Amino acid sequence: MKRLLVPLAAASLGATALALPAAAEPGWISDPLAPKPADAYSNAQFWLDANGAALKKATQYRIDAKDVPKLVRPQTQAGDGKPGGVAPTGTTPPSAKSKNVNLPKTIGKVFFLDRAGQPRWCSATSIQSRHRNLVATAGHCVYEHGKDVFRKWVFVPGYYQGKAPFGVYVGAYAFTAYDLDTYDDYDGDFAFVAVHNGFRLAGLKKVTKAEFDKWAGDKWVQPRPITAEEYGKCLLNLGDCYSEGEDKPADRVGPDYPGAVLEREEVGAQAYKDAKTGKGSGYKFGKPETVPATKAEYDAYKGPGDKSDDKRGNYSITRYYVQKWVKPGTTRKYYMAEYMIGIVKDAGRLGDVVGGQGIAWNQPMNQRVIAFGYPSAPHPDGDRPFSGLTPKWCTGKTGTKTYQINTFRVETHQVLKCSMTPGADGGPWLVRYDNNKRTGYVNGVTSLFVDEDGNDRVDHITSAYFDGEVADVYAKANLAETKKIVGPNGELLPG
Repeated sequence: MKRLLVPLAAASLGATALALPAAAEPGWISDPLAPKPADAYSNAQFWLDANGAALKKATQYRIDAKDVPKLVRPQTQAGDGKPGGVAPTGTTPPSAKSKNVNLPKTIGKVFFLDRAGQPRWCSATSIQSRHRNLVATAGHCVYEHGKDVFRKWVFVPGYYQGKAPFGVYVGAYAFTAYDLDTYDDYDGDFAFVAVHNGFRLAGLKKVTKAEFDKWAGDKWVQPRPITAEEYGKCLLNLGDCYSEGEDKPADRVGPDYPGAVLEREEVGAQAYKDAKTGKGSGYKFGKPETVPATKAEYDAYKGPGDKSDDKRGNYSITRYYVQKWVKPGTTRKYYMAEYMIGIVKDAGRLGDVVGGQGIAWNQPMNQRVIAFGYPSAPHPDGDRPFSGLTPKWCTGKTGTKTYQINTFRVETHQVLKCSMTPGADGGPWLVRYDNNKRTGYVNGVTSLFVDEDGNDRVDHITSAYFDGEVADVYAKANLAETKKIVGPNGELLPG
């Protein structure tokens, strides 16, 4: 993947806003996702088209692993400097105190296409940033095997049962640890993605051909069926109409002809009497049909059947049918071209709409956290308690030590006792969570799922330990500027 220079804000952050530990050399990498508005528009449209069909079709992303990972070799130390952090921002008014967990508006799903072109999703959260445009998730939910980024990457905050209540936010630039990108090292299994302004569909509109040609957003030609007479008038007026196919009568064939269909043909009483019983053209088709008729129907009928008048005002018609096997004909069809445009609406910056969680690094172990996510995959034993349609959570204290996990080159992952399954990966671990304000500090994102007691059930989840390297990557992502995708009239903006 070719590296891209990301447009960064010129002013530097003050020490009060973000104090970073010293680092010997950069440990971060940046990759483009869809920095151009036209590409971002296309990505959002892909997921929103047909009433969000692709969103509903997506399944949780699962890391390729033959066995469920095991925790090994607990470490005694974690961190590489002084504790630090950035405070959250929120858009949700404080709620009344509750013993239940109040879900934050910031959490949602990220959607993308994997290398096979299949729609997938992970969990994520909006996170506080300078330009109110940053998403935090697992690195493996942005980078495929630590290499190239996934295609059509978007974030849907507040995702609930197939709906995108706050719009779709298209990824512009991705930031992660150098070791994840280069070595697929899951000690760096985290990522920050700068997203464009949100995008919502606001209906469609029929326009003239001239307006259609000028429109820079989503547009299409919609055919409307018309009659042959309307088509003729359209041609005289030089309208936008066209025809397809040709008028071709049906051909009489035998009943064994490939594609032959059975029709009935009305005949007279004598022809019906002479017809044979069986299968084939000219053979009897059912029994004669005698039906009551009105005086008008009686007078209007000119067919070969028999009419009956009992002179007391009672009329009936008897009809006789034989079989007619035909190869169906075709009919020329006529259409008027209608020019349609899709109206979309700018939903604003992510942080202005749903707020952003804070972030903390070099925090002590054994802290109480609450982890959110959208679990969906079954446990190793096949039981599937989660649907992935609604967010779930686990709460408790992280382990007193970090752990090594050989399968994914992990040396220092923090762990939490939790039974959420894949689909929750990328979801935030929040310390100091204020249940009334629904905000806290992201101190991890779900990375791996562990069956520690060997009973074929996930019982622990892990996260990269957020240290100075995470803070360094965050600092770079924090400066990334993104754009509006659409203008005030729903048009695609240039750039």
